[in-house]
Amino acid sequence: MTTVTHRRGAVGTAGSPGTLRLGSALMALAGLAFVGYAVIFFVRNFTGSFLELGIGPGEVDVGRSDIQAFSPELYHYISHLHIAVSGFIAAAGLATAALAWFGVRRGLLWAYVTAIAVPVLGLAVALPAHYPYGLDTLGHLGPIYLATAVFVVGALIALRPLLSAGRERS
Repeated sequence: MTTVTHRRGAVGTAGSPGTLRLGSALMALAGLAFVGYAVIFFVRNFTGSFLELGIGPGEVDVGRSDIQAFSPELYHYISHLHIAVSGFIAAAGLATAALAWFGVRRGLLWAYVTAIAVPVLGLAVALPAHYPYGLDTLGHLGPIYLATAVFVVGALIALRPLLSAGRERS
């Protein structure tokens, strides 16, 4: 195979641009799915649902009106956390999608590493807190797990041409 240099530090392997495009597209799609999850999270904060997707009376025995009646300040605090978390999830998803689409697709190894680091850091911090409190429902974490699975498949598909290009340059 022949290594093709696209830009400073950007490499692609002749014969595998389709594989790199497929992998980066799946990574970008998963990033956009994270953004979609964040939008749902954000919208639920302002609707009667209030609680996150997949969280119901089995996990939290009070709802919006109960929290408001107990403590309006607590309600506002929880609401502000919903808004902030949805913003950070959306930002991480957008960053991941952009890195994959505009960097990984062009064979930029730094973009690949960063596109992986962003969701890994977010998930490594956020996911463990769900389990001790019984907030690990399929309805709540299922969409994130699905997006993560798509992301991992894309990352694995994109990795081979990126590594091949690096070996060919050596």
